[in-house]
Amino acid sequence: MDIKSKHKVDSAFSMSSMTDIVFLLLIFFMLTSSFITPSGLPVDLPSAAATSISLQKNSVTVGAGNIIYVNDKEVTLGSLENELSKVIEEPGGTVSLHLDKTITAEIFVKVTGIIAKLEQKTNLVAKSE
Repeated sequence: MDIKSKHKVDSAFSMSSMTDIVFLLLIFFMLTSSFITPSGLPVDLPSAAATSISLQKNSVTVGAGNIIYVNDKEVTLGSLENELSKVIEEPGGTVSLHLDKTITAEIFVKVTGIIAKLEQKTNLVAKSE
């Protein structure tokens, strides 16, 4: 007597639910990760008690050895005003100032004077303590 079952067990595994879980995890990690990427050139920033994060369009970086960059383009102190005026879109904007902690006060005063002459506000960038 041959007894056959009407209900056969399927041994195939459905991967559709697994891919749904993977995509949900991917979306979760994308949304919870930091959207702000560090910008500017590598300088040894001084530390401050409180810092804030803001979206920047224009930045001036003064590295060790008084090497000056405007938005990742190396310039000299004499051509800083000309190069910065090319990238500024409107008066009253903001320029982020990345200064190495080894630069002199003279360079700081000259660079901030040029930025003020172009009618721009200055954000001094520092790392938090």
